[in-house]
Amino acid sequence: MGKSCSQCPQPKELEMTTSTSQKYLLIFDFDETIVNENSDESVIHAAPSGELPEWLRRTLQEGFYNQYMQRVFEYLGDSGVHMHDLKAVYEALTFSPYMQQLLHFLSLNPEPFEIILMSDANTFGIESTLRATGFFSLFHRVFSNPSGPDKRGYLTLAPYHSHSCPHCPANMCKHKILSEYLLERAQQGISFQKLLYVGDGANDFCPSTLLSPMDVAFPRKTYPMHQKIQEMEKNQPGAFKAQVVPWESAEVILQYLQSLLKRS
Repeated sequence: MGKSCSQCPQPKELEMTTSTSQKYLLIFDFDETIVNENSDESVIHAAPSGELPEWLRRTLQEGFYNQYMQRVFEYLGDSGVHMHDLKAVYEALTFSPYMQQLLHFLSLNPEPFEIILMSDANTFGIESTLRATGFFSLFHRVFSNPSGPDKRGYLTLAPYHSHSCPHCPANMCKHKILSEYLLERAQQGISFQKLLYVGDGANDFCPSTLLSPMDVAFPRKTYPMHQKIQEMEKNQPGAFKAQVVPWESAEVILQYLQSLLKRS
């Protein structure tokens, strides 16, 4: 996937007459970006044996991870794992290096930023983590796969939406989500000075192709998003438009934002 999504709305389709906003739109991924692990894999530790049976692991198909996790949550429920057990796992997730300091800085400087989160995890897990750490209110919107308890008390999971992007998982294309969000805000008379995208995964590369030369992509260093940006720059020099600021520690992102506010 060293290409932009030709089947998703391109930036020119988002152009509208809007009032200029001085805010920056800051977009975060969740797994292996805000938290330092894959939250879906972490919940497996709540299973009685601490792992999944081989027959269940064999049902995972590329591009259909959401359906796989639906089966995982069903298995966990059948195994006696309760919502409070899963909540405890989510609340114990560790932040990526320096991410807590970055979020604390944003909580002290909320005015310049509109912050959203796009994640292929699930709403229950994300909210559990962010509420436990006091950062949930930072986010203007959270886009993730809907989840919650059913009548049995099992955590159930659904796909976020459907889409036609050939590069993304069947349940979520973040390019489509970001395009629609920018259009929605434009219709409300809101435009952004700059888009700032913080992510790590292959599904973060697709929306990052929306970014303009005015914008900044913060891919986690050596992770798939970073690799795909490098691949595009090698195969199609100049095709990736945004400034690229790789990070191993979120201190890099914090320092960039501090500098940005000083210049504005």
